[in-house]
Amino acid sequence: MLILILLFICISFIVISTTRLKLHPFLALLAACFLFGLFSGMPAGKIIESIETGFGGTIGKIGIIIVAGLILGIFLEKSGGAFTMARIVLRLIGPKRIYAAMSLIGYIVSIPVFCDSGFIILSPLNKSLSRQAGLSITGTSIALALGLLSTHTMVPPTPGPVAAAGILEADLGLVILIGMIVGLLALFITTLFARKVAGKIPVEPTQIQNHKQPDLESDQFPVTTPSALKSFLPIIVPIVLIIINSIAEYPTHPFGDGKIKNLLSFIGNPVIALLTGMILSFILPAKFDRKMLSSDGWVGEALKSASIIILVTGAGGAFGKVLQNSDMGKILGDMIGESKLGLWLPFLIAAALKTAQGSSTVAIITTASMISPLVSVLGFDSELAKAMAVVAIGAGSCVVSHANDSYFWVVTQLSGMNVKLGYKLLSTGSGILGLSAMIILTIINIFL
Repeated sequence: MLILILLFICISFIVISTTRLKLHPFLALLAACFLFGLFSGMPAGKIIESIETGFGGTIGKIGIIIVAGLILGIFLEKSGGAFTMARIVLRLIGPKRIYAAMSLIGYIVSIPVFCDSGFIILSPLNKSLSRQAGLSITGTSIALALGLLSTHTMVPPTPGPVAAAGILEADLGLVILIGMIVGLLALFITTLFARKVAGKIPVEPTQIQNHKQPDLESDQFPVTTPSALKSFLPIIVPIVLIIINSIAEYPTHPFGDGKIKNLLSFIGNPVIALLTGMILSFILPAKFDRKMLSSDGWVGEALKSASIIILVTGAGGAFGKVLQNSDMGKILGDMIGESKLGLWLPFLIAAALKTAQGSSTVAIITTASMISPLVSVLGFDSELAKAMAVVAIGAGSCVVSHANDSYFWVVTQLSGMNVKLGYKLLSTGSGILGLSAMIILTIINIFL
């Protein structure tokens, strides 16, 4: 019982120190490692060994993947490739289906681009479409925001799901496949919420911050955008390669066990696949400048973001290793084994952490770290079960976005919503998204 109380104290410390005391998540997680290790009675040498092994092992698995994914994302963002993808999706769906279009645009764009950045990039397009269609900006903004949040939390190569897959040693291809299916199905429900609830609430134009509003029917966009083929290639190629690799590694060996299988395993390795996507993203700018690859250019900007995420992920891996090397795994495992919570346990932990401290990425990494010692107890032994656990954590990290989440303020400020309306629409909508995704995942798990 004492070790469970200690675990609760450590989690509370992470939440309070990152929210109230504004301590960086890296320092909070690292401090939690020592706090839990020392007071649980672990030998000092074992604590250091656990931290080093967990930190280095986690970064070794997913560090390059996170870097390549963020570089890819920033090239899509800066070059206008994300805007091109939005325009193509809109034309395919049709301007009369604005709610569905904005949900799907967000769903696609946020696979490589952070949801905060994605909303800022697409906000002018959203406002222009809403104005032309005579729709309330609140409905279309919520549709876009929830579409972005869906893949940001559940589909690699976004850093959160990548980190969780690395910590739980899940197959990245299966995580992508399941995350995309669950996220897309959940969007049907959130799109209905955006149209039937959020779309009924008007926002005066004066409440909305002024941004250049491009005309959809012309070629006047905020930046000179690359072609559709160029824009989609950096995303589609890595995803296809990773999924093919997962199929090649399947026990039935559908591609045989010779040179073809070895080649597919190599090019479909997540590191190679993401590096391929990163290189393809270099063709996106209308005029390529070598300064883009410098420490002061786009690559440098991406690396600054990557360094923070990698450090937090590594600290999360260290925390998980300390928990794993203590008696906590056995004690908590015996208790949880009788609860029959299964996939709902990681979902509920991630939801509690997300609501408490605001960051989906921190919630995902911390939850994965806590769950890693309990993989066998919870029945997550197969590759499919591990992948589902990662998506369950992602679904939990949607619940709920409110005032302690930077994304809450990005969406409300650019959409002209006050705080009360933000809670009513975005907080509720993110809760519906996460819960819907978890219910869908549970149904899929029953049949599989």
